[in-house]
Amino acid sequence: MKKTASIVLIAIIAVSTVIAQNYGDKALASVISKDRGSRASNGSLLTLAVEEHMYRADVYMSNRQFPSAREHWGIVLKSYPASSSVPRALFGMGRSNMWERNYETAITWFERLIKDYPDTFEGQEGLAYKGACHVRLGQNLEAVKAYEQYTVLFPFGKRIESSYLNILDAYREAGEYELANKWVDKTRQRFGSLPTSTNALHARLRMEVYRANWASVIKTANDLLQLDNFRDSMAFEYEVRYLKGFALEKMGNKIAAGYEYSRIPADPSSYFGGLATDRLEELGVDNAARRSAMKFKSRSIAGNFPVRYKGELLRYASLKGIDPRFVLAIMKQESSFRANAKSPAAARGLLQLTFDTALKFNKKAGFTSIKAADLYRPSVNIAIGTEYIAELQKEFSGLYEAVAASYNGGEDNVARWLARSKPREPAIFAAEVGFSETKRYVFKVMGNYRVYKELYNADLSPK
Repeated sequence: MKKTASIVLIAIIAVSTVIAQNYGDKALASVISKDRGSRASNGSLLTLAVEEHMYRADVYMSNRQFPSAREHWGIVLKSYPASSSVPRALFGMGRSNMWERNYETAITWFERLIKDYPDTFEGQEGLAYKGACHVRLGQNLEAVKAYEQYTVLFPFGKRIESSYLNILDAYREAGEYELANKWVDKTRQRFGSLPTSTNALHARLRMEVYRANWASVIKTANDLLQLDNFRDSMAFEYEVRYLKGFALEKMGNKIAAGYEYSRIPADPSSYFGGLATDRLEELGVDNAARRSAMKFKSRSIAGNFPVRYKGELLRYASLKGIDPRFVLAIMKQESSFRANAKSPAAARGLLQLTFDTALKFNKKAGFTSIKAADLYRPSVNIAIGTEYIAELQKEFSGLYEAVAASYNGGEDNVARWLARSKPREPAIFAAEVGFSETKRYVFKVMGNYRVYKELYNADLSPK
């Protein structure tokens, strides 16, 4: 009973101390104005009350204006070293650098936090994020040390399930396949029938695909299908069936592969439903009924797939060699075509651009300077957004699944997931996407894209 109470308390602390409130545009404008009036003649910020510094830092962090947030946290750390806000300031320093992909700098902040405040929730979070930074630097065995330390110190912590899963993935990325498989078994023992056990078995499935151990892929896929415990996990029934069919193809059993693909329903908005239809066609299976079903279902939901901002899309997307139907697929998922949309993560406008991302591409898009509020203007948002998508398309060799994943989960993560994708097939990559939200996002965007391709030509004229 006491243990349960402590977990609830940790969850409450997490909400109140680590996850900043989502402050809107008015709060941001107010804080920017206050900062102008809170500077000395040399431009440095004056020392204010610790609560005021923390508030302003939270507003900046919530709006992804990281250098301004760090300016306030820096004053707290220098001028109020005994304040109870210090762990939050240290965590903010680490987390903001991590979001900017300054991983080595982030690690130094997290290590200071872990060393000085190990019993705080921020210290607990800092240990998990330290492991994540090592993974992104390719320092997989260092990451294992951090995550294993977490499992020992915080066996009921917020990140306990992800720590187990991250350990087995880190071992896999380090080429330590036997150790990775041992942690699959450890994870399944530790978490029983919980979704984490399904995720561990799914990690083995992905690893065996990478290693081209096709018989093991089929066995692991059968284990997952027999368990039938996909709810709230990172694995999906049709994904597992597709990978099983893929392995059967590699083993030369095309009849069994076709049977497995045919068990995935023909649905244009279903990612693996569409891929299964394509594979059956490549296998030479009579696919006319599935293709007809795909077209019929696409037309039955056509009202949910409008073409908006056609002029801007053809002007900017086509100019950059991007299929405007793919941009529409992202726009539908991101904002439902609402130009004034703003997310809790401070993403704005039709393509839900964050201000820090927009600042990397505004000049390429023809805007010498921009303000965050400019991202609500459709022409500005689409122009900058297509520059960003074009950069991702170039970086990931035109693999739209990777572009979509990067749009939601970040380029550095996608680079890791691509490195784990062998062979480099779209479905293999999609299975490797390591964030639940990002994986579902990829499925939805690519489903949207398939429907748009069924309904419209590349110039956005109706078929």
